[in-house]
Amino acid sequence: MRLLKLVPDNTNIDFMRWRNVALMLSIIVTFASIALVAARGLNLGVDFVGGQMIRATFSQPAPIEDIRARIGALGLGDASISEFGNSRTLSIRMGLPPGGEEAANAAGSRVRAAITAKYPDTVFAVDTVSGKVSNELYRSGALAIALAMLGIAVYIWFRFEWQFGVGALTTLFHDVAMTMGFFSLTQLEFNLNVVAAILTIVGYSLNDTVVIYDRIRENLRKFRKMEIVPLLNVSLNETLSRTMVTSLSIMLALVVLLILGPEVIFGLTIAILLGTFIGTYSSIYISAPVLVWLKVDSNSFLPKNAGTSSAERVPSRNESF
Repeated sequence: MRLLKLVPDNTNIDFMRWRNVALMLSIIVTFASIALVAARGLNLGVDFVGGQMIRATFSQPAPIEDIRARIGALGLGDASISEFGNSRTLSIRMGLPPGGEEAANAAGSRVRAAITAKYPDTVFAVDTVSGKVSNELYRSGALAIALAMLGIAVYIWFRFEWQFGVGALTTLFHDVAMTMGFFSLTQLEFNLNVVAAILTIVGYSLNDTVVIYDRIRENLRKFRKMEIVPLLNVSLNETLSRTMVTSLSIMLALVVLLILGPEVIFGLTIAILLGTFIGTYSSIYISAPVLVWLKVDSNSFLPKNAGTSSAERVPSRNESF
């Protein structure tokens, strides 16, 4: 019985043909994502802004306008009310009122009483975070992402060369910026689960990039007379099967989890799903082309007194990858 292969052995795709188009597209989308986050901001969860988030689940489609009017009549200040996952569940977010956590708990009790007065079958779930804790969580989350990216770049630098470190850091920045731009565009709640998802994306993108860089380094030593662009195509085609199997396996599991999983991890799931897709794209069209723009070639990492090796050759047109 023949094994199923997603990528045939003789695959020879000219990825680098589209590197400049991919570069322009990536630059545009990355800067658009940064601008979107700066202008529109993120829909920060209670984890980061403090206050209360009340999830109210009704036995029928949620009467959002009636609920908004009832909460507005309480005089508790601005409250953000939106559907949460389905039409029967509302997310009610309120900032911390004067008086701290005790005042917030009292305000939450008034909200629940106002809703149950007309909708007695409503089920509530309440999360409360103080302002001090939310600020610490925000700083810790941002610091964790920044240190992860920096540590990975340093690791790649020492394992390979500085050009590879620059490529890895550029790839990670691209992936994180696009993911945050997506959350700014959709205004999905950005909470600690999403920070965990971004760190997962950073790890996945690094793993894919290291595999490709390792093959590129092997081929730089093996094919000394080959130009860098054809060599990158050879390396990408040789690792394409592994990339596709890994990415599709992860995305298949995440799609099932997105459809059937609990609502509480919806943001986590969609962030990792999007990040896996972006990370697969960037490992091909960001991390590899960066080496071309940094003038890497087969002689870049050779000692000055290195002689010509018997391994120096160019693969024939019929040689399979």
